[in-house]
Amino acid sequence: MTRIDQIETILLDVPTIRPHVLAMATMNVQVICLVRIRCSDGSEGVGEATTIGGLAYGPEAPETIKLAIDTYFAPLLVGRDATRPAELMAMLDKAIVGNNFAKCAVETALLDAQGKRCGLAVSELLGGRVRDRLPVLWTLASGNTATDIEEAERMIDLRRHDTFKLKIGKRSVRDDVAHVAAIKKALGDRGSVRVDVNMAWTEVQAREGLAMLADADCELCEQPIHRSNREGMARLSARSAVPIMADEALTGPASAFDYARSGAADVFAVKVEQSGGLRAACGVARIAEAAGVALYGGTMLEGGVGTVASAHAFATFSSLAFGTELFGPLLLTEELLTTPVDYSDFSLAVPAGPGLGIEIDEDRIARFRRDADRKTVAITAS
Repeated sequence: MTRIDQIETILLDVPTIRPHVLAMATMNVQVICLVRIRCSDGSEGVGEATTIGGLAYGPEAPETIKLAIDTYFAPLLVGRDATRPAELMAMLDKAIVGNNFAKCAVETALLDAQGKRCGLAVSELLGGRVRDRLPVLWTLASGNTATDIEEAERMIDLRRHDTFKLKIGKRSVRDDVAHVAAIKKALGDRGSVRVDVNMAWTEVQAREGLAMLADADCELCEQPIHRSNREGMARLSARSAVPIMADEALTGPASAFDYARSGAADVFAVKVEQSGGLRAACGVARIAEAAGVALYGGTMLEGGVGTVASAHAFATFSSLAFGTELFGPLLLTEELLTTPVDYSDFSLAVPAGPGLGIEIDEDRIARFRRDADRKTVAITAS
């Protein structure tokens, strides 16, 4: 039997290239919880968990993810059969409530190791990819209209991105929409614009804002009201000329089924971490496809490991009508992989090698890890 010998968790603090302004937080650093699973046959898998603004976004933060894995996950996993990722995740689901982000990081590492062991890409373990490249947008989140226009123009000139998501919700509805309209007017037909409100509006504000966004030629509005107001999301979806996308409300297949049954969104933003793992994210996609809900590949602003893991899952979706936002590594000042993700022609390439098909840069991991004495918690088989 190939057993799990050791599980190691490392916190990394990686600066961002600019302040990333959201409705609930402003990010200058992305904190990454890197998970490494070492097995008795010499194979190793890596996974990643990140959040947006720590606990400002949801109930997990990188620090709590590390604590949960070290304290609860690792003792259950060490010594177990590493070649049975699905069985191991079922065991964790039974023993540990919630903790979707932590579960995703662990499952990613298990699948990475399994793929290397079998000589197969993770996307093949998930059923097989239907595309080798994924369209990817860029988020404009400086909060300054002129700065955002300049940034968008640069991305178009580089042929890196021609679809842009604007983070709004901190200012008045009218001021936010004026910001969106000015950027869309400057870009014209060269770039499309959509918005993410991150639950900052009331339902009344959303009605006003959506009507104005339609006039501004905005193509999509992400989670305009709080995740708990499913009925409000359904009312908005029924009357809005701008498609409504659910994001924070989606926490796995059960929530996806509930939203699809209620007609509470036109589009689902699928995030592997929020879903509880890569296989669960694929389950969300299948529910959306069965219900006629369009798909979009979301991000928690992961670094290279989490971004590539998401890419492997999204590559298996039969349709991605609204593309993806897997730009997380581009927001960081330093690359954490020895070979960066290929961003070109307004898309990213899904690695084709065994497992995730990537290798982490050990020197940069050593530079950005939080513990100054370079020690970390590692649960090892006795």
